[in-house]
Parts: sequence; C-alpha cells; structure tokens
Amino acid sequence: MKGFLEYVPGDSLLHRMNPVAKLAVSLLIVFACFITRSFAVLVAILVLDYALAAHCKLMPQTVGLTKAVAGFSAVLALIALFTTPSGAQLVPLPWGYIGTGSVLAAVRIVLRLVACAIPLFLTFYVTKINDLSNSLVKVCRVPYRYAFVFSSTVHFIPVFMNDMSAIMEAQTARGVEFDGGFARKVRLMVPLCVPLLVGSVRKTNSAAIAAEVRGFNLRTRASGYKEYPFAGHDFAALALGVALLASSFVA
Repeated sequence: MKGFLEYVPGDSLLHRMNPVAKLAVSLLIVFACFITRSFAVLVAILVLDYALAAHCKLMPQTVGLTKAVAGFSAVLALIALFTTPSGAQLVPLPWGYIGTGSVLAAVRIVLRLVACAIPLFLTFYVTKINDLSNSLVKVCRVPYRYAFVFSSTVHFIPVFMNDMSAIMEAQTARGVEFDGGFARKVRLMVPLCVPLLVGSVRKTNSAAIAAEVRGFNLRTRASGYKEYPFAGHDFAALALGVALLASSFVA
C-alpha cells in the first residue's frame, strides 16, 4: 500500500472539517462498531465508510485497507468459528461444534473490524498530522509532549514501510526472489529487519536532536499560531456520530 497513512490533498468536506471533530467522529464510529451486535448497523456504517471514501476520492486506498484488515480479521473469525459453539449445530467437532451462532459471530468480527478501521484511516489520509497534533493541544488542551509522541508515531509508520520497501527492492536487484509461499517470504524478510532497525534508530535519534534544538521543552499551548474553530458541518458530523453510537445501544 504505497502512501500508507500519508496525507492526500483535497477539497472535500472531510478535508475541511476540524481535525478534532474528525478524530472524535471516527472514535464514535469505532465505539458503535464494537458495541452493536446488529448486522444492519454494521452494514450501514460500512456503506457510510465507502461513501466518505468515494467523496474524498480515496477508494483505492480504502479498498487496499479493506483487503488487509479482512485478511487479518479472517484469522480471528476462524478462531471464533471453531472455539465458540452456539446456535443450531451445523458441523460436529471433537471439542464441540460449529453452529449458526458461530458463523454469525465470525462474520460479525470481519464486518466489525473493517467498519471501524476505515474511518480512522480516512482521518489520517485527509488530515495533516501537524494539524491533528496541534489541534489536540489547542482545542483539547493535551500536553504537547503527548501530542508529539502521537504524531511522531503516525508519521514514522509510512517512513518505515517505505524504508522496508526500498530494502526489498535493493535485495531484488541483487537477485533475491521474494516470490513463493508465506514461510519463504518470512524467512527472507527476517534478515532485512536488521538494516531497517539500524536506519530507524538513526532517524529517531536525528528527530530527537532536531526537536531539542528547536526548543521542544519550551513548547506550550500558546506557541501555536494557527487556530482550529468549529463550523456548522463539524457539529453536524458530531451529531451523526452520536446518533450512530446511540443506535448501536438500541439495535
């Protein structure tokens, strides 16, 4: 996934929203996904997620994210399928059985994880990470050091992924073939973690020195010049998030 978690410029409604409002609505949707047991609510959230992705012109990134999260959640779904016997028996097992409730639980896990992952990742795609951290300091009065840790973590994820991709391309140019089964790919990629780790330590050390030179310890809430006022569409989005959360309790 090239450009993973990197800001994508645009002029959509999500791009213009207050960063704190975007993050708050995303968290409300996440809570709604994990609270509800209704397939109707989960499907409605998924439809809303894809509608927002299409509005922001981020469908390719969203489809790639869906595939990645679905693959990970499929493992959890299989565990739930074979370890939570419930409902009418469909397949007998030596330690229990697979029932209708087991199948529904497995499907619910996949829908739940995909539905809650998309809004969070869309928030990072349509928001500059500096605006997100600065708005948390300005609006939510989060100490700057905590906002800096959060923004640095998100910032370095795509950096490390790009470094890993560059290392793999260099190894491919030297004749290493990464094609094959999963076990073979893991065996070939483990040695590459050493140069990635060395490069990561160098980058984090350089970032720490740069932050100290720029007066990191002197930064306060009043240091930021940019303000983040709330507009009408921000309150409307928050109301929609609260409505989804309330429907998750009722459904």
